[in-house]
Amino acid sequence: MSIERVIAYFQQFGMADRILQLDASSATVALAAEALHCAPCRIAKTLSFAVHDDAVLIVAAGDARIDNAKYKARFGVKAKMLSPEEAAQRIGHAVGGVCPFAVNDGVTVYLDKSLQRFDTVFPACGSSNSAIELTLAELEQHSNSAGWVDVCKDW
Repeated sequence: MSIERVIAYFQQFGMADRILQLDASSATVALAAEALHCAPCRIAKTLSFAVHDDAVLIVAAGDARIDNAKYKARFGVKAKMLSPEEAAQRIGHAVGGVCPFAVNDGVTVYLDKSLQRFDTVFPACGSSNSAIELTLAELEQHSNSAGWVDVCKDW
């Protein structure tokens, strides 16, 4: 299971005890917000895309949506999300638990600026009932982010 990969990843930083394994599903932004008792916008959703032959993750605020024009301007292609099967295979986490931690080699992670209005956010941890509260600096560090992008709207 991919949550074990994420736990092992955070153990090396002494942070595994911060992973929340919830009794309720956190597979969607709405479910995660309810389970974590926070505003949906503070859920850091991780979206998986194909960019040419590469797999790319974009971590965005729960209330943000991909802006197709901004995405194409940034990546040079139309936004094409990976199918659930492709995400599990290429990213290493199943849809509902996709996160930017302990991903397969070759996956590039970007953080959307929609997250920058928060001190802390809640990304998933590899399962449909897990999360961790991280500062933006911790998210940057532990996602091994390639940088901040501006590819979302409506937040």
